[in-house]
Amino acid sequence: MFTLAQIKQAYDKVQTEIDFKNYIQELIELGIKGYDTHVTDGRVVYYGDTNHEVSTDKKYDELLIATNANKERFIEYLVLHESGQTDYYTFCQQAAQSGIARSRINITEMTCTYLTHSGDAIVIEKIPV
Repeated sequence: MFTLAQIKQAYDKVQTEIDFKNYIQELIELGIKGYDTHVTDGRVVYYGDTNHEVSTDKKYDELLIATNANKERFIEYLVLHESGQTDYYTFCQQAAQSGIARSRINITEMTCTYLTHSGDAIVIEKIPV
């Protein structure tokens, strides 16, 4: 069973895109199938194949998630963030304003899905490896 300490140790090595690929490989070796990042407070829940989960503490004060998703606006914010024009917290604020409640990384499928409170997928991105 994996621990937060093991995940942190793997994450602390990430500096480049190549490091990210190694990070994903380390997560796979630890038995992690994916993780959810909660936009409301930055908490991350890692899950494995035996229903084992570990969760980080919240990272910031709670953000209010808009009740109606605005996919077009969220995509604009996502493009800005992925091009390095916003920091992580700003992106989280913008995601919340767009109705995004969490993102789910599925390591098996190598996808990142942005979801509403009700679990509706707004954007699904393929993670390059």
